[in-house]
Amino acid sequence: MAKKTPATMALQKAGKPFELLEYVYDPDAESIGLHAAAAMGLPASVVFKTLMVEAGGETCVAVLPSDHELNLKALAAAAGKKAAVMTRPADAERISGYHIGGISPLGQKKRLRCFIDASAQALPFMVVNGGQRGLQIKLAPADLVAALAAVTVPIATPD
Repeated sequence: MAKKTPATMALQKAGKPFELLEYVYDPDAESIGLHAAAAMGLPASVVFKTLMVEAGGETCVAVLPSDHELNLKALAAAAGKKAAVMTRPADAERISGYHIGGISPLGQKKRLRCFIDASAQALPFMVVNGGQRGLQIKLAPADLVAALAAVTVPIATPD
């Protein structure tokens, strides 16, 4: 498995420390994030999923714990828009440059506004997709926020 992805290169360029974690990706898993957490032996609350969202015609990135659901109204409000909907999978792949199951908030083809659930701020570390199915990046939440120029807001609701 290649260890160099646009996501890892973006963190290296930003000078942020990180650790790579690998697991056996299951394309049939009901929840990719929950499967990844279980496969790596980590709590689902620290393994964050990356979702692509259309908020008032603008594509945004939402990063939230894998055991939570995205609150589209909260995301729309954070983006200053009236409504938000999930991006179609084919569009998410085209816009991000990654395949579903391997979409990272880092190193996307185009820099998009990114919203990270506020729960990340209380964690000693968080895990996000590394830009490849089965590859995850472990890093400090503040480093991810800085690397993405992200906003931390409450956008998740319990699953």
